[in-house]
Amino acid sequence: MQQPGSNHGTVYLVGAGPGDPGLITVRGIDCLRRADLVLRDYLVNPAILAVVSPSAEIVCLRQHRVAGALRQEEINSRMIEAARRGKNVVRLKGGDPDVFGRSGDEIEALVAAGIPYETVPGITAGLAASAYAGIPLTHSSHASAVALVTGQERHDKTGPGIDYGALAGFPGTLVFYMGVTSSAQWSEALVEAGKPSDTPVAIVRRCSWPDQQTIRCTLGTVAAEIADRRITPPAVILVGNVVPNVAEMSWFESRPLFGTRLLVTRPREQAGELRQRLADLGAWVDVQPAIRIGDPPDWRPVDAALRQLNSYDWLVFSSANGVRFFLDRLLDRHGDLRRLGAVRLAAIGPGTAAALGRYHLRADLVPGRYRAEELARELAEEASSSRFLLLRASRGREVLAEQLAAAGGRVDQIVVYSSTDVETPDPQIAEALAAGRIDWVTVTSSAIAESLVRLFGDDLRRARLASISPVTSEALRGLGYEPKVEAVVYTMDGLVDALLNSAQARGVSPTAGPSDKSTKV
Repeated sequence: MQQPGSNHGTVYLVGAGPGDPGLITVRGIDCLRRADLVLRDYLVNPAILAVVSPSAEIVCLRQHRVAGALRQEEINSRMIEAARRGKNVVRLKGGDPDVFGRSGDEIEALVAAGIPYETVPGITAGLAASAYAGIPLTHSSHASAVALVTGQERHDKTGPGIDYGALAGFPGTLVFYMGVTSSAQWSEALVEAGKPSDTPVAIVRRCSWPDQQTIRCTLGTVAAEIADRRITPPAVILVGNVVPNVAEMSWFESRPLFGTRLLVTRPREQAGELRQRLADLGAWVDVQPAIRIGDPPDWRPVDAALRQLNSYDWLVFSSANGVRFFLDRLLDRHGDLRRLGAVRLAAIGPGTAAALGRYHLRADLVPGRYRAEELARELAEEASSSRFLLLRASRGREVLAEQLAAAGGRVDQIVVYSSTDVETPDPQIAEALAAGRIDWVTVTSSAIAESLVRLFGDDLRRARLASISPVTSEALRGLGYEPKVEAVVYTMDGLVDALLNSAQARGVSPTAGPSDKSTKV
């Protein structure tokens, strides 16, 4: 959004929040959608970038202590140069830009260059730690004020340094940012200034991320605790009498799949619902599509079938994808669901039936068990007097067509969508799987099973496999891979239930991080 009368783009200083992608503001998302260039802090959750235009440039700014990282002056120059070329720039910062985010330095440079800017606040880590660790920053009996304190001051700072004497007598909660590596200095300074060494402390590492850790100690032991546990940034440290006034585990860390890392392997456009359901249960969820879904290789057979719909007694859908591609083509070509006339609709399971429901259609038949053999058995009772049109993928089992034909049915099949393998996995996911840092891989079709084996080979054995159905389990076993759990009800909800039951049976410790192999689900 350019300023009236200006050829310059706008720079948006946007707070991304502490980690959970759901904590960025609506305004922040709006700015990302219009961005031509995104300069993001390395701690920002990459999932937030899903809304960025594919044509936009995204640059990850590495930690300033890492070799090759841009200096602040170089970041300022990059923003100004892009804005002068008319580009909209989002400077995406972890937490809130104005809380130890160096936004002041950047604003000064933008103003001096005459570049329009906007600051979009975010949830700062100190506030998020309160909510996600279950520790109130204020308390009617213990803390009437909050102080946000940096653990790292600039070496060239010209103003007064931190007044530890004032902080030692502060009537409330102290929240230290960037205080991990300097914990010995600031904790000793507070104690020397008169703050009791037994003052409660909570270290909240990777706040709101799926591997959040909360460690309780005291002011006198915080530095030793950090050293002994080898705690590394990012973390915020809460100091004060509010710390003990909570349950041992917060709502966030006590969720049933907290500390579990899962890989969802459905096509990317279909992975969102399962990913969100698992994330809501506390899991760390990666998405690596094993297959791609797209248009059929040839629409002509579909169009021919659409012209003679009234000649069929049954349309048989074996997947939600088949529903979507076939009915969208019907609407695109003929524009009216009434063309279905008196033809009856069969769906292989509740997910496929639900897909029909999104078009305001109700399945006439859903088998009691959600597999092709059962669907064929129930349809076979009237097969000899019926004509069937099977709407299918470009690959899959032939059992439905074979059994209906054997029962005397007149059967036509058309490919209404293509299913192709993903050839190359995301390198980071492949590395995590090879290192044993992924606990579960979800497998939701035979095609996905085959593609996963091609993608990952023996590294797939380093994780547990969760199968959606006996057919999928048979495909895995045929490839030499044994599923650890299998859904009782062959749906996404059934798969989630199987994972939950396994977690409960194994007595998962919700304080374990995803890479802690001693407490894996």
